[in-house]
Amino acid sequence: MKSEITSEIVKEYGLSMGANVVGIAASKDFGFAPDGFKPSDVLPECLSVIVLGATFSSEVLKVIAEYTASRNIMLTMMTDMARKLEKRLKNNGCKTKAISASGGKWVDRGGRKEQFGYISLKHAAEIAGLGFIGKNYLLTNPQYGNLLWLSAVLTDVELIPDEIFLSTMCDNCDKCIEACPAGALNDLASFGKKGCSQFFKIEDKKLKVKCYLCRTVCPCRFGIN
Repeated sequence: MKSEITSEIVKEYGLSMGANVVGIAASKDFGFAPDGFKPSDVLPECLSVIVLGATFSSEVLKVIAEYTASRNIMLTMMTDMARKLEKRLKNNGCKTKAISASGGKWVDRGGRKEQFGYISLKHAAEIAGLGFIGKNYLLTNPQYGNLLWLSAVLTDVELIPDEIFLSTMCDNCDKCIEACPAGALNDLASFGKKGCSQFFKIEDKKLKVKCYLCRTVCPCRFGIN
């Protein structure tokens, strides 16, 4: 029998597992997502999307090797966090599906399915009130800036969604667009991995990043004052 699960309980679960922020979005609010990226495409019974976010040290931004290592650690940590929350909700009788921290993006699907299924974590976090997607195509959180990694859990429980966070911080700023050596941010409608491919490589099945100027030049990278 399904135990009573509320938004408050779910957020307590996420925070106890190491998340710095937890947001909730209603599945119905993803209606404008492309086919294959709606929560109901991954879990037909999905009513709510629980988004988990955890921050990393800004110190790793100073050295590319440290940033790459931190990125890979955070991806594993966030995916494990989603799995743990998925399991806990299942034990309460809920239908769930974990979305890995390397889940799909609307702009670079490429016909390949991720292990845990699609949804755009950045868009999910924005709908769940955890921040806004800036011109650098990164989620920016009011408290943690763009220093968050994300994962999510889909569930058939109808939870109270959080209010969407609205911001005009990017309106008069083009620093990330001007700094991008690949010109990948000139048009987010066509943004994808191809624009950045010359600045990362895969070694030993792990991504090695060569450029993250879009993150570091942002005036809001440490939060919104």
